[in-house]
Amino acid sequence: QVQLVESGGGWVQAGGSLRLSCVVSGRTFRTYAMGWFRQAPGKERKFVASITRGGGDTFYQDSVKGRFTISRDNAKNTLYLQMNSLKPEDTAVYYCAATSEMLVVLTPSGVDYWGQGTQVTVSS
Repeated sequence: QVQLVESGGGWVQAGGSLRLSCVVSGRTFRTYAMGWFRQAPGKERKFVASITRGGGDTFYQDSVKGRFTISRDNAKNTLYLQMNSLKPEDTAVYYCAATSEMLVVLTPSGVDYWGQGTQVTVSS
């Protein structure tokens, strides 16, 4: 069973930065395309960023382009999301996601495994 465990969430003022991490159990991390999604209260879960198995290609939601950076370290079985210039509208629970069937994960329906989520709160 694959397990994804996020960390790094918290409270920050607008304009600040946070780095999320997601550690994936097992020895097959490099076979998964990975992504980050977020869900604000009362709203559906939405795509934030994704990265291919080797890390050579990345994709971002338009609202985070230029502010967020997704990366992975296959030797450490870890996915990262560096978030800079945070805005109050970035407030949400952030979820790490993995897929083994697709080259990239862009929608919740394409996800095979989810983490438990980590809360990010940005105050104005």
